[in-house]
Amino acid sequence: MSVKLVILKSGETVISDAKELIIEEDKIVGYLLNHPYKITSQKSLLLTEEVANSDSMVEITMSPWILLTSDTSIPIKPDWVVTVVEPMESVKQMYEDRVNAFKESNQSNSSES
Repeated sequence: MSVKLVILKSGETVISDAKELIIEEDKIVGYLLNHPYKITSQKSLLLTEEVANSDSMVEITMSPWILLTSDTSIPIKPDWVVTVVEPMESVKQMYEDRVNAFKESNQSNSSES
């Protein structure tokens, strides 16, 4: 899994297993976001010398990026992407736990049918 933070033109921060969609000329024509979640911060981070290395000062929440779809893979155009960066390890772990719980829930729901 290649978990990335994708910052969009809209200002949204999306965490996802992100893959570049490339055509034969090595040109990026889009990104495929698998299990994308929107990240929102609950309080501002005020950096001081005492807490500059502490990531506990920011409380974040994750929610499905597009609430009203059952699609788990969503393509986006590259002109909507401002940047793609590595998430902090704690944020990456939170995302992976959420995706694994989602997959387990879907597997148990499908086996009950």
